[in-house]
Amino acid sequence: MLLGLCPTMAMTTSATNGLGMGLATAAVMAASSLLVSMFRGQITQEVRIPVFILIVAAMVTLVDLSMNAWMHELYKVLGLFIPLIVSNCLPLARLEAFAAKEPVLPALMDGIFMGIGFAIALTMIGAVREIFGAGTLFADASLLLGPAFKFMEMRVLPADTGILMMILPPGGFLVAGLMVVGKRILDVRAGKEIQMGGAHSAA
Repeated sequence: MLLGLCPTMAMTTSATNGLGMGLATAAVMAASSLLVSMFRGQITQEVRIPVFILIVAAMVTLVDLSMNAWMHELYKVLGLFIPLIVSNCLPLARLEAFAAKEPVLPALMDGIFMGIGFAIALTMIGAVREIFGAGTLFADASLLLGPAFKFMEMRVLPADTGILMMILPPGGFLVAGLMVVGKRILDVRAGKEIQMGGAHSAA
């Protein structure tokens, strides 16, 4: 699970990097889920994990080569962390828990939407780190993702007001931890509201 944090800590120094890494992971998850579901009848229980890893590795290779060919600037930024998608726990966990047991269409949808959720999480972490670390949001989006993304680039805080720690690895741990805390607070509040609603209904 710690290996799964590699892209979170290293590649979320900006919202642009987080979005690029998240979309690459989403593409790998969607394609891997599709293939695993298609061949789930031929994959035996004994060899399923090595087969899943090989499928994910093949999809990562395709994404890696595609980004090198068509999104070279982003590819240079993400670098080593694209191949590390293979070691990320999320794709393998979804293949084991869902794609290996479900028909093709539900497995494909699961891969797409779980990947999109991961991309949103990485982009949010990157956005917080970038705003407080550099005062910008989606900086260099047009350079890394293409001219169509120029509209996303903005300056949020005045220049030279950023906190350096936020764009260093400790900032990744800090923001990820705060997001987990926020999620727990929302879960607790939602649970209390459900309990109060049940109590009112009983009354």
